[in-house]
Amino acid sequence: MPSLIDIRRRIRSVKNTQQITKAMKMVSAAKLRRAQDRVIAARPYAALLRKVLTDVAAAAAGRPQGPEADEQAGENPLLAERAVERILLVLVTGDKGLAGAFNTNLIKGAQRFFAEHGGAAVTLELIGRKGRDFFRKRGAAISGEHIGLAAKVVYGETAAVARKAMEMFRNGETDAVYLLYNEFKSMVSQKLTLARVLPLGMPEQSAPVDYIFEQPAAEILNELLPKCVEMEFYRALLESAAAEHAARMTAMDAATSNAADMIERLTLFMNRVRQASITKEIIEVVSGAAAEE
Repeated sequence: MPSLIDIRRRIRSVKNTQQITKAMKMVSAAKLRRAQDRVIAARPYAALLRKVLTDVAAAAAGRPQGPEADEQAGENPLLAERAVERILLVLVTGDKGLAGAFNTNLIKGAQRFFAEHGGAAVTLELIGRKGRDFFRKRGAAISGEHIGLAAKVVYGETAAVARKAMEMFRNGETDAVYLLYNEFKSMVSQKLTLARVLPLGMPEQSAPVDYIFEQPAAEILNELLPKCVEMEFYRALLESAAAEHAARMTAMDAATSNAADMIERLTLFMNRVRQASITKEIIEVVSGAAAEE
């Protein structure tokens, strides 16, 4: 049976850990509020940009939206559909742990992607330390690494990664570009999301929109397509940052509660040990007095 000193030392250690997990929960809660506001602000812009892009592409491709059809729209390299032999997978993980299954789910999702696309050569563009460390040890094909990018999401930095992916697609170094990240749903829920970014797929236009173009529709489309890809990368990192803070806050809250339960159990055990030792001393005193009689 452990001594009282050992039990007290363990209780003190658990209390120190509880203070750390509680502080980490509060920090993540504060960061989550700002990250959530950025995600909510970016979603309508991304959706509207996608809608405008669809309308302009429809007009430029000569659909019934207007008589000013432009046959050059289909020649944009970012819309080129070709046989998928080389794939670029952009994996967005966190730089730190202690976030529950946040990084584990992403890594497992990437491994499933490899298994499902065994006939193609998959190259990784890694954003985040956890994914970089995991796949570097396993000798995966890596085209680039970006550490600290998801900690403070800046549009210019994420746009640089998007431009690199677009350049690889234009040059024929890859036939498709996918984004794998955790999408923020709520405080306790994150959704593993796999999205094909390139080639850009244009959804069917339900309600025709009649635009008046000052410039040819193909020129406007050539400007909008890179912006749309850059926005997809930017939004993915915003979603991932918010999801990571939510996952860490949930994990630290659970750790704090578990520490409180462990302290309660250890305190109860300590009281039992102390009671047993006191009872033993009383019995020894009584036995000694009885023996002297």
